[in-house]
Amino acid sequence: MKGVLFDFSGTLFRIETAESWLRAVLAETGHTLPEPELTEKARALEAAGALGGGARPVLPVPTDLADLWEVRDRSAEQHRAAYTGVSRQVSLPGPGLHDALYDRQMTPAAWKPYPDAAEVLGALRGRGLAVGVVSNIGWDLRPVFREHGLDPYVGTYVLSYEHGIQKPDPRLFAIACAELGIAPEDTLMVGDDRRADGGAAALGCAVHFVDHLPAADRPDGLRPVLELAD
Repeated sequence: MKGVLFDFSGTLFRIETAESWLRAVLAETGHTLPEPELTEKARALEAAGALGGGARPVLPVPTDLADLWEVRDRSAEQHRAAYTGVSRQVSLPGPGLHDALYDRQMTPAAWKPYPDAAEVLGALRGRGLAVGVVSNIGWDLRPVFREHGLDPYVGTYVLSYEHGIQKPDPRLFAIACAELGIAPEDTLMVGDDRRADGGAAALGCAVHFVDHLPAADRPDGLRPVLELAD
């Protein structure tokens, strides 16, 4: 292997819990909810799929949002519209809170790297391997990497909304390989979504999957990458 591509959410970083997310936005905007109601609203938002990087929707995506939801990662505008749209299924104490929730999930404070992320990325770069990030997303995640000290390890970021292409389209992985100057057959793609991240296999990349778990429950899930990348 000459390079490793990583997914972002659920692979290198994990989003905060829905309750922490809602609690932070209520505090920032001066709103309050009784504790039982706050917990209930957080669960409802998560079930609707409103927390980007969190659980997939448990509830059906509303019919009027279904088509948008499928292509939400192709532009910043579509991404915001899709997530705030499903968020609005849950009533909140202020009309601006749905956009405030969306804005919160774009902040470094909302994300935590997996415990072994820095160790694994550092080891790969120390061996001279190229490292890239390929993500289906609608906003710039580079500040998250910078804030948490992982940016020095990353040679390129290939983000779906910047190219109008979303995984599993092999073209997104091809862009990453080209920007790193490595051939797909010399590249390992690491991700948590078998459909989206598995698209790299069509290009000739090797693929390895990790479990999308809370950071505390996956302390060393990235370490096998070091053996696979030998």
